[in-house]
Amino acid sequence: MKLLAQACLLLAASAAFAGAPKYVFVFIGDGMSTPQRMVAEEFARKTGRGDLAMNHLPYQANTRTKSADAVITDSAAAATAIACGEKTNNRMLGVDPATNRLVSVAEVAKRRGMKVGIITTVTIVHATPAGFYAHRASRGQTYRIALDLVASGFDYFAGGGVYDKFDDKSDPEYRGNVFDVARKAGYQVALDDRDAWSALRPGSKSWSVFGAFGMQFAIDADGSEPTLAELVAKGVEVLDGPDGFFIMCEGGRIDYSGHANDAATNLRDVIALDDAVKVALAFQSRHPDETLVITTGDHETGGLSMGFAGIGGRFRVELLDRQRISVQSYSDKVKSLIRGNLDTIAFDDMKPSLREKFGFVFPEDPGPKDDLMRLSKADVNALREAFDTDVKKTRAHVKDTTAHDVARRYVFAQAAKNVLNAHAGVGWSSGSHTALPTFTTAKGPGAEILVGMEENSDLGRGLKRLLGGL
Repeated sequence: MKLLAQACLLLAASAAFAGAPKYVFVFIGDGMSTPQRMVAEEFARKTGRGDLAMNHLPYQANTRTKSADAVITDSAAAATAIACGEKTNNRMLGVDPATNRLVSVAEVAKRRGMKVGIITTVTIVHATPAGFYAHRASRGQTYRIALDLVASGFDYFAGGGVYDKFDDKSDPEYRGNVFDVARKAGYQVALDDRDAWSALRPGSKSWSVFGAFGMQFAIDADGSEPTLAELVAKGVEVLDGPDGFFIMCEGGRIDYSGHANDAATNLRDVIALDDAVKVALAFQSRHPDETLVITTGDHETGGLSMGFAGIGGRFRVELLDRQRISVQSYSDKVKSLIRGNLDTIAFDDMKPSLREKFGFVFPEDPGPKDDLMRLSKADVNALREAFDTDVKKTRAHVKDTTAHDVARRYVFAQAAKNVLNAHAGVGWSSGSHTALPTFTTAKGPGAEILVGMEENSDLGRGLKRLLGGL
């Protein structure tokens, strides 16, 4: 009887394994829930880009995101749930609340013989990508997470770097510069070298870094770095083979711009993620019976809403097309300009850049009086007050060289973004994560694991089951 039972289990496992997709793409928008997807789609429609592909995949579910110890999850616990199929505490990666090691779906895929790629626009040791390869009690153990990256043996890593922790001699587990450790393990390591990344060929193990602290926002992209879609296309090229592949691709900058309540930057990174999804769908069109494509978010960030008090229910998301720079980058420019002209700079000196970067039309400017971006006196006063605040803070900081750097506290760029958001009809309720469920969509063999309302850990368990890991 015992032998018969074992034989039945083996047959069941073999059957599940045989029906598994050969190619799996998992796309995660960090901080992306239904509002981010809907705002980005409305913007794409109004600006001639059309619908987002990821919003119209045939299988759909709403996904609860709470962690084991909090209603509002962080990215580490959420990534662990999606990757490993188990809830854990906030800040934990690839371990359960008792710090027992969990197995991720990427590790299951690797054991099965599939090639594995991990892609992100933020640092590769950030919580979401790390949830698929790391096993640490704290997401703050950056150097050790990088060691886990190398130990995973995965085939293709691409995205941001390791902050400034790549050679952290203070870490108790220090083994040398992590890039050197990776090279000794057989990885081709390319640091801010687009040509070396572009030259990657099938059969190689690679780790490509673009920006130690993460890649550019899509709105700021200058062509020096690959797009997220290009990173995925290269992943497909180097990972494809007889045993298939598993790719996790994160749009990590969606979360950063959500924390900043920067709608114009946020939606462009959502669109950039959708462009990457289109690469996967094009591949799927050539392998329809073997390719599973899933899109989801780890949590919502910012409490984004399509509507803003005071404009009569109008939603003018197309006005966000006038913003040409992220709030973060504009703040850096403002800081530099103020510090370089501290004794002479005035608010009027900022008007040319506000016209250029945000599309503002000032009351004295020529042109149609009904331009939707013509500023009111209240708008101008809010901008002037914010600018004067930044100048005063900078002067105080210059006099007291021991004071904390106020770079991240500049409010002028935030004020400009707030004025534009209000004219467009976009609202925010938070500068942090919320408990709003995310929207998950899928297409391909196994996509039926997504139905109705589910937990994020259900997605992880379903993926592992598809690949014979449960």
